[in-house]
Amino acid sequence: MSSKIVLVTGAGSGIGKAVALRLAAEDFTVVLAGRREDRLLETAKQGGERCHTRRCDVRDPESVNALFEYIENKLGRLDVLFNNAGTGAPATPLDELSIERWRAVIDTNLTGMFLCTQAAFRLMKRQTPRGGRIINNGSISASTPRPNMIAYTASKHAVTGLTKTTSLEGRAFDIACGQIDIGNTATDMATPMINGTLQADLSIRTEPTFDVRHVADAVLYMANLPLDANVLFMTVMATNMPFVGRG
Repeated sequence: MSSKIVLVTGAGSGIGKAVALRLAAEDFTVVLAGRREDRLLETAKQGGERCHTRRCDVRDPESVNALFEYIENKLGRLDVLFNNAGTGAPATPLDELSIERWRAVIDTNLTGMFLCTQAAFRLMKRQTPRGGRIINNGSISASTPRPNMIAYTASKHAVTGLTKTTSLEGRAFDIACGQIDIGNTATDMATPMINGTLQADLSIRTEPTFDVRHVADAVLYMANLPLDANVLFMTVMATNMPFVGRG
């Protein structure tokens, strides 16, 4: 078993899958969590014997508690949580967004991340040796919005507050917390970028993307740091995307 045990939420596709496979290749023991068991099993098949799959809906406190009970009882501890599970809503003017769409995004991106952070914090406080690391998947939308994306933007801005508070309160218990803000990885979620997406000036333009393996490398770097060092915020993005000076 690896000297480090990591939980990756939303591990069945996209960024979560790439990070899980990268960590498994580096001899981490990886717990793959997500709502679709078939996707988790496919990731685990590629990742090998160090991968464990657990179906979990991060929006559901009972589901999250069951996940962390499994980790503690089966693996004994948790060294790293990669809070990755997330969702978006179709681009919609803020005055037209339904409350159901709003809640679906907030419940997953913010409440789900809080529930996993809370459970990890509790486990990391009581395990021996004490402590661990929590890495939150933010977004460039955690600081700079796109038009017609109010639910996603609000949720990711809130993730920044969650990261800072967790980092602050974790100091007393050897728990480090950092955030990786990602812009335009070449995953299914970024398909609109290459087909044309709404800009701040309301024009439609394509945007460059970059290989998700660079995100996996960045998370690996953060995960390997000793607990007396921390990357509080890191931005990884396509070099030429319209982010700096957007609008």
